Amino acid sequence: MDEERARELLARERAEIEGTLVKLRNEGSEESDERREPGEGGSEDLYQDEFDAGRAQELRDRLAAVERAEQRLADGKYGLSVRSGEPIPDQRLEAFPTAELTVEEQAQSGG
Repeated sequence: MDEERARELLARERAEIEGTLVKLRNEGSEESDERREPGEGGSEDLYQDEFDAGRAQELRDRLAAVERAEQRLADGKYGLSVRSGEPIPDQRLEAFPTAELTVEEQAQSGG
């Protein structure tokens, strides 16, 4: 894959993730709302807080994957499997810019 296209894809992925994280932080948690007592208003609020915490962790994990991909790009190894060194097809990288494995390797890993 062309280095400039890879940078573009990774920048777009980073911007999307960071934007979603900011939005999630700005919404705040129901439990920390000073107008409510913890547990007040039913279990839906607690569920939402837990869901948001899980979503935030998922986003941080995705951001870490972007950082690893950016490092591979800087090292000249972007688009190569971190396991085998085999090329990852451009179509996969277009769909999943942080891909670290080929489709076959991913399937073998159970993911």
